[in-house]
Amino acid sequence: MKTTFLFVTALALASCAFAFDPSPLQDFCVAINNTNVFVNGKVCEDPKLATPEDFFFSVKEGNTSNSLGSKVTQVTVNEILGLNTLGISLARVDFAPKRLNPPHIHPRGTEILIVLEGTLYVGFVTSNPQNRLITKVLNKGDVFVFPIGLIHFQLNVGYGNALAIAGLSSQNPGVITIANAVFGSNPKISSDVLTKAFQVDNKIVDNLQKQFWTDNN
Repeated sequence: MKTTFLFVTALALASCAFAFDPSPLQDFCVAINNTNVFVNGKVCEDPKLATPEDFFFSVKEGNTSNSLGSKVTQVTVNEILGLNTLGISLARVDFAPKRLNPPHIHPRGTEILIVLEGTLYVGFVTSNPQNRLITKVLNKGDVFVFPIGLIHFQLNVGYGNALAIAGLSSQNPGVITIANAVFGSNPKISSDVLTKAFQVDNKIVDNLQKQFWTDNN
């Protein structure tokens, strides 16, 4: 009996140790957008002051008229203050025909994607040293998982619009678009670093750094 108790206790402690978002210690913790206070998450307001609007957000169709032809509408703790400490969020992803949600990572969350309309070619790349590409063509109703922190993408391979909903295992999973971060950083990464990293001519790096890198979020 004692051994069983110790085992269960160890599992409970392990689950806490590996949790990325703060675990709730009450029914909810509606966030206060106070930019003068810095904590790992957001400060809570008095639960008695909570209203239905703290748990609500209306997601509209995304405008895909950009160079990528896609629009990601995030629904994180920044949009729904009631998500604070609950460890989940979602995003709506709209695609124009043949357009792309470019390679990116979520540093704080695993993503699970369901296709509601259209056909998507999706994939992610495993970590070093294998860098294995795992891909799948998804149709309406199909679901795919992108593990936390791994580079992944979605491409609309159909001739019509596509729509997907992504669930993420963090109230604020973050997003880093690879091309934007590497070639569109502010200030710019030294071209000497990038020419060595990508083993290309300096002119190619200079040209890439001069591009306007679209943010579809």
